[in-house]
Amino acid sequence: MLSDNISRLPDGTLCFAGQSIPALAAEYETPLYLMDEERIRANCRMYLDAFRAAFGERALPLYAGKAASFKEMYRIMLSEGMGVEAVSRGEIYTAICAGYPTANIYFHGDGKTPADVSFAMEVGVGCFVVDNEHELALVSAEAGRRGIRQKVLLRITPGIDPHTYEAVNTGTVDVKFGVPLETGQAFHFVQEALSLPYLDVAGLHCHVGSMVFDEDVFERTLDIMVGFMASLNRSLGFVTRELDVGGGYGVRYREDDKEADIPARIAAVADHLKALCADAELPLPFFLMEPGRSIVADAGMTVYTVSTVKHIPGFKRYAIVDGGMGDNPRYCLYGSEYTVLHADREAEDSAIFDLAGRCCESGDIIQPAVCLPRDTAPGEHIAVCTTGAYNYSMASNYNRLGRPPVVMLRDGESRVVVLRESMEDLCALDL
Repeated sequence: MLSDNISRLPDGTLCFAGQSIPALAAEYETPLYLMDEERIRANCRMYLDAFRAAFGERALPLYAGKAASFKEMYRIMLSEGMGVEAVSRGEIYTAICAGYPTANIYFHGDGKTPADVSFAMEVGVGCFVVDNEHELALVSAEAGRRGIRQKVLLRITPGIDPHTYEAVNTGTVDVKFGVPLETGQAFHFVQEALSLPYLDVAGLHCHVGSMVFDEDVFERTLDIMVGFMASLNRSLGFVTRELDVGGGYGVRYREDDKEADIPARIAAVADHLKALCADAELPLPFFLMEPGRSIVADAGMTVYTVSTVKHIPGFKRYAIVDGGMGDNPRYCLYGSEYTVLHADREAEDSAIFDLAGRCCESGDIIQPAVCLPRDTAPGEHIAVCTTGAYNYSMASNYNRLGRPPVVMLRDGESRVVVLRESMEDLCALDL
């Protein structure tokens, strides 16, 4: 199986986190998001243990909330000792409602509004990751109005091509995020920030992309960033206390995908950073990274019920399910690949289907060319694996469809942590 939390019983019934998918579908109905709580916690502990082994107490992983943001997720992050990064007032508010301390939140985003900045300072967000010159002035002015000194990191674009998917590449010089080094703007950005009395410039942030597998991406990033840190120290006397390299380790969506040995990669990154800082005669900064996908992706599975099967002889078969682009838009957006499994039985005789959704869009395809039993029929269940990241969080009400519930699985038990949206919910804000 793709992951060791996926299995089949002798009769072919598919299980996730040790629980029967057809039984869960019968109890909670479909479409249905399942989350394996123990896998989420294990992934958190893997990062925390790797950080301690590599850096001692001089590092912290920050969970990237945009991967999957709901109250129970922040409760888990708090209990596991993870930091958190947020990109909106909504993510910050969700964390607050879950009891997560705002002092441990890093606030990202390239388009913060005055209302965003005011709200974040009002609730005591610990650190702003400042994306651009306009935001720098905005954060400084709000801190001055409140008479506080706000901790910030400055987002720098290092000009790295991580050789990842174009849609999730954030490191090249012309992306919308951060201030580029290559044009000389980054130096002036830091210089301006240091001149503002209401800002505590703790360090630098960069992010080169998501789904990174290439072995040297973070090392190449550090080569550039530590060089910049050294130039800032020489020219401005600035010591980088914190360095955040973003997130981005990849996960396996298909059997032939590579697998990242994350603890080994973190150890290599730590060794590289320590050597670079020693050569540059710089103190080792507190190290931050922002895993999101690699915390929750393989902890998720989406379950559907087949509504219709169509066979166009000589052309194509469709299995059309009761969900679609409203609960998983990633194939439509990125051409994302997934592993798709029949949940009720294994195939004795298989055929190739396009797994399609119910939305009134010809592009509503969850995954093309999947192998299912040739006699797949309405009423049977289909599971899409590795959907814990960017499925629930990107879901919409397109075609006025309610979003599925999130059901958390642990120790043979299940519980709803996000309710299914009802038709009443869809009209709750209408006047």
